[in-house]
Amino acid sequence: MQIPCTDKELFIFKKVATVAAETNTPAYVVGGFVRDKIIGRATKDIDIVCIGNGIDFANKIADKFKPKPHVTIFKTFGTAQIKLLDTEIEVVGARTESYRNDSRKPEVSPGTLQEDQNRRDFTINALSVSLNKGDYGELIDPFKGVKDLQFKIIRTPLSPEETFSDDPLRMLRAIRFATQLNFTIEANTLQAIVTEKERIRIISKERIADELNKIMLAKRPSVGWDLLFRTGLLEIIFPQMTALAGAENIEGIGHKDNFYHTIQVIDNIAAKTNDLWLRWAALLHDIGKPATKRFEKGHGWTFHGHEIVGAKMVPKIFAQLKLPLNDKMKFVQQLVSLHMRPVSLTKENITDSAIRRLLFDVGENVDDLMTLCEADITSKNPNKVRRYMQNFELVRKRMEEVEQTDRMRNWQPPISGELIMQTFNLVPSKNVGIIKDAIREAILDGEIPNDFDAAFQLMLEKAAALGLKPVP
Repeated sequence: MQIPCTDKELFIFKKVATVAAETNTPAYVVGGFVRDKIIGRATKDIDIVCIGNGIDFANKIADKFKPKPHVTIFKTFGTAQIKLLDTEIEVVGARTESYRNDSRKPEVSPGTLQEDQNRRDFTINALSVSLNKGDYGELIDPFKGVKDLQFKIIRTPLSPEETFSDDPLRMLRAIRFATQLNFTIEANTLQAIVTEKERIRIISKERIADELNKIMLAKRPSVGWDLLFRTGLLEIIFPQMTALAGAENIEGIGHKDNFYHTIQVIDNIAAKTNDLWLRWAALLHDIGKPATKRFEKGHGWTFHGHEIVGAKMVPKIFAQLKLPLNDKMKFVQQLVSLHMRPVSLTKENITDSAIRRLLFDVGENVDDLMTLCEADITSKNPNKVRRYMQNFELVRKRMEEVEQTDRMRNWQPPISGELIMQTFNLVPSKNVGIIKDAIREAILDGEIPNDFDAAFQLMLEKAAALGLKPVP
């Protein structure tokens, strides 16, 4: 075997080779597994191509294992999956494909290994290793994919225009692989993405979102977002992001390019966390700036309220991109809306009340918010960066002090609405809300401690002012 494999993988390949010999069915390891093994990248999935019926071949492979593993069959695609603990084997018959202009779903017919390799998206994914008796372990590389791996190049086996027109998702895959592997997209291949970019419109939003999330989880997501922008794909799939690009200059006063600032923030936060949704919060933190950009004579450029406008945009963007409209979206929305608050707390004479209110508003996500705020520092001036970081460290300490005293994180009011209604024999009404709000504001302003006795006494006072008396 010319590629480095574990004992477990060699054991699996011997089983496949045995079936290939017994059934006179040529079989090969193909695609991403071969690529990742050559470059030393971790991989769990193994793709097998056979010259014949992939589903029948998969069942015969499964028969070689005791106990027999579960085989999942996808008749529509002519593929089968075998799950062996932490390894998943996908088996398919070699095929050739032809495409209609309005769909990325191909007309499929049985083919040779060469035809199967011809249809692969990139040279680095068109590699295969024989599992056959005569040439077991031999690497088959018809498009010099190993050389492209060595020089870190993404290119298509055949014409890139035809490759991308047939299946436009491959344009996003090219950008995703370039981002994940830190490879360069070959010039003709990159130009073909620009030429064929409109074809991306036939791809489902769900498939696009899947590729965007993989870009977001890369070590340096900015590589992918920059490529999406420069190829014109971003304007089609996510125009709100392209609106951030560019910097105007009036009266000799300019502002930073908010697009490139934003993708630097994503890289900054990616160095601290693998949390996908915290990375999305970084991507969207300034999304409201284009709508709020103003030039104030004698002052310069302003983006007042961009965090509020941006937070309102988040649900629509998540729906547009087919991202989950659940707590993940609410988390991103919360961080976008609050990301300017810690900045204001770095100023002198900030009251405990202001700290308390931020802790109340952000709840358990306070550490994520501070991580975002620190990632938002993209200045090239090391002294300025150091000063901002020191200020945020002071905010963290202040929050810890207030939290220890007032227990505001995950705050629950000491007096519930149910207790108010029970005490004064009320039904849900405006008066219940007035009393609850008064207690909350008094605690946040530091007028009373965050405990039951003080809150209960204030409840009685506010109720008396409203003409309410406790039930005997």
